[in-house]
Amino acid sequence: MTAPLSLNPEGSLYDRIGPENLHRLVTRFYTHVARHPDLIPIFPADLTLTAQKQEAFLTGFLGGPPLYHQQYGHPRLRARHLPFQITPVRAQAWLACMNRALRETPEIRDEDARELYAALSRVAVHMVNAE
Repeated sequence: MTAPLSLNPEGSLYDRIGPENLHRLVTRFYTHVARHPDLIPIFPADLTLTAQKQEAFLTGFLGGPPLYHQQYGHPRLRARHLPFQITPVRAQAWLACMNRALRETPEIRDEDARELYAALSRVAVHMVNAE
């Protein structure tokens, strides 16, 4: 699964956001995940590896180097998430944490943040596997 093809002359969404800003975003995102009561039950107490995997995935998903594929193989997102009860409430909580992290990362332009959020919204809906 990859982000929609962008014909933006400034390059891929990864090019526009940049690796440093992506790292900032993922760090801020997991700060919120670690405190969200709906998400705490399905995430490990130590989010270090989870954040590293998320950053690697997002790098490729947004058009950058395929780091996740190189380190962990094909993402198989839905299959990898099946052991966890991902309800619509949890998907919305996950998106709320991402939205908050995007707002807290002013280095990411608004139009790029909107594009990223829209792409991740589709992924979040796809991950729902429980009511």
